[in-house]
Amino acid sequence: MTLLAVPNVSEGRDARALAAISAGFTAVGARLLDVHADPDHHRSVFSLAGRPGMLAETLVHGAEQAVRLIDVSAHAGAHPRIGAIDVAPIVFLGDQDRGAACAEAVVAAELLASEFNLPVFFYGELADGRSRAELRRGGLGELARRMADGELAPDYGPNSLHPTAGAVLVAARPPLIAFNVELAPPASLEQAREIAARIREGGDDGLRGVRAIGLSLERQGVMQVSTNLEDFRRAGPADVVAAIRRHHAVQAAELVALAPAEAFADFPDDVPLRGFDADRQIIERALDS
Repeated sequence: MTLLAVPNVSEGRDARALAAISAGFTAVGARLLDVHADPDHHRSVFSLAGRPGMLAETLVHGAEQAVRLIDVSAHAGAHPRIGAIDVAPIVFLGDQDRGAACAEAVVAAELLASEFNLPVFFYGELADGRSRAELRRGGLGELARRMADGELAPDYGPNSLHPTAGAVLVAARPPLIAFNVELAPPASLEQAREIAARIREGGDDGLRGVRAIGLSLERQGVMQVSTNLEDFRRAGPADVVAAIRRHHAVQAAELVALAPAEAFADFPDDVPLRGFDADRQIIERALDS
């Protein structure tokens, strides 16, 4: 049985720090399938594969470096975050592995809390559907207030934020597709945010299972609609592009980390996928390589 871990760390610019964190994540034998580092988001996504019983320890070794090297209290990036290791999901590729992924996620949560004195919050099905966005709402300051006022308690760890590493969100989930779409110029941040509000679940023409935010990527001079697709069979990358095109022209798109092959079977040929490498980013091919 193979499970994946997809830790997101709040560092996308310092190559030395990312090399040290990467070495930590591979210290106990997990396969590093992909690293996606984005300096505008100031965030990196590591995709790791391993057997049950390995990935929790893998996350701890990488977290040791992230906690040592990242000060999230001084972080400035386009992507919302509440921790140096912001999210650390365990991913199962079939329903038969769901139980093993849940068990691995619980062990990872216990270890991250005990080893680094981090407050750990579950999201998704381990937390009755609570979302990452709900936990990140208002950022670090608001999270600290909610914890201090008793509105929110961690599932593991102390009831206060780590002074430099913040908190960490842990889940067990099926594959999620992180997919970004660039708006063709001219475009404004206001337009990107408005389109994101329209297409995400609950919006005027919302797509089921789609989370979306509008961002300005200053280093690239690009306005972006950044999305997470929680169930690509309900709404996939092609559906997101079509929904955005109803409001604005699309310049290009980007897959962050990995996705199942089926998710891109109907992707439009006229939208460039920046940096896409099927051997590295299609889950089936990455695991077979």
